[in-house]
Amino acid sequence: MTGPHQGQQLVTAGTAPSQASAAAVLVHGRGATARSIVQMGAEFQQDGLALLAPQAARNTWYPNSFLSPVEQNEPGRTSGLQAIEDAVTEAEEAGIPTEHVLVLGFSQGACLASEFVARNPQRYGGLVALSGGLIGESIDEREYEGDLEETPVFLGCSNVDPHIPEERVHVTASVFEQLNGDVEERIYEGMGHGVNEDELTYVSSLVDTLVS
Repeated sequence: MTGPHQGQQLVTAGTAPSQASAAAVLVHGRGATARSIVQMGAEFQQDGLALLAPQAARNTWYPNSFLSPVEQNEPGRTSGLQAIEDAVTEAEEAGIPTEHVLVLGFSQGACLASEFVARNPQRYGGLVALSGGLIGESIDEREYEGDLEETPVFLGCSNVDPHIPEERVHVTASVFEQLNGDVEERIYEGMGHGVNEDELTYVSSLVDTLVS
């Protein structure tokens, strides 16, 4: 497809994909950049891991809250999902199996990453959604079908996040459990909107299993 995010740069770092045994597709938040989330990726980078970060046009994947009706966030939402798919495909074409591809996002990027994995279920190396959840005014769990084959799914969020209601994280966890994901949901008291050491430690442990 062609959309606002097609033709943007794919930022890469870490081990070259052709030499890597695993890849992390990193999806940045609203107003941020692919390079900024690659810098966060340095927290869990190790030999054998390729980092691939798609860039949103004007640094924003979709214009409105992820809690808005889906049509109000088009075509950005669909174009963003395609950008993630293109990055996953780039890893696969370099010889990295999908079960060694981690999809990770923060904030708006976490919402998009969650939506991508839920809409394209198969065995991935993992999904990590940091301060995010599935996209839409409401979530109908019956709309999600398929098998994640016990893909590790990590959902981390504050109980007082100003952008992400705690209830949406719970509903997102329920959908991924229904899709046969191996779900780890962690709600942090009073954290606000950000990423903490506990979350990064989890990601580092997950990367260990993917590159070994």
